Amino acid sequence: MTRAATARIRDDLAARAATRTVHSVVLAHTFASGGISSDSERDLSIGGVGAVPLDLFDGFGYTALGHLHGRQELSPTVRYSGSPLAYSFSEAKHKKGSWLLDVDEGGISLVREVLWKAPRTLAVLRGKLEELLVAEDHAWAESAYCQITLTDAQRPAQAMERLRSRFPDTLVLGFDPEGAGAAAKTSYSSRLAEAEDDLSVCCGFLEHVRGRAADDGEAAVFAEALESVRLEGSSL
Repeated sequence: MTRAATARIRDDLAARAATRTVHSVVLAHTFASGGISSDSERDLSIGGVGAVPLDLFDGFGYTALGHLHGRQELSPTVRYSGSPLAYSFSEAKHKKGSWLLDVDEGGISLVREVLWKAPRTLAVLRGKLEELLVAEDHAWAESAYCQITLTDAQRPAQAMERLRSRFPDTLVLGFDPEGAGAAAKTSYSSRLAEAEDDLSVCCGFLEHVRGRAADDGEAAVFAEALESVRLEGSSL
């Protein structure tokens, strides 16, 4: 499709050039070979073709491409301006802006980079909860949209609430415990088979889904609930 479109553009340019001097600026929304993608672009693959060859744009004065969100230069005459704002945390290190073209009688005379500051920055943070809450080098992220990955060995209680006390715009929270050994990778079915009683099953499930063992208060609630079920069953 892109090959057919660029062929029609060349035919049109040839017809115009027969009577006057013309210069071409081509716009295309596509994934050209050599472009660096990010998480926020939709897949444009159709029929197994995910990218178009860069040489399809040879011979044009300038080709302004859209689709990829990072501003980049594929060749001196083929560039992506990138998105004006970040659309995912994979774009946290992007410098947003565009390209400004000067076109005169001789064609494209100058291409200048134009940068602008986004209204809100993105922060991608990683570490233990207590360290993140006090680290001075993270002060800049207090006004940013944050994606935070906690590396605590056990998932801290009320992690999101505590993080938002310092980073109020925490939007994504993940957990990646450091030093997780074989025990952490043991399947839930294997752990269930080793449970000694119903209380162990309940506490084990809680630990499995949230990554932190039941504390004494939680275990007591489970024990009370199980006892209520047992008494109710015995009275039937």
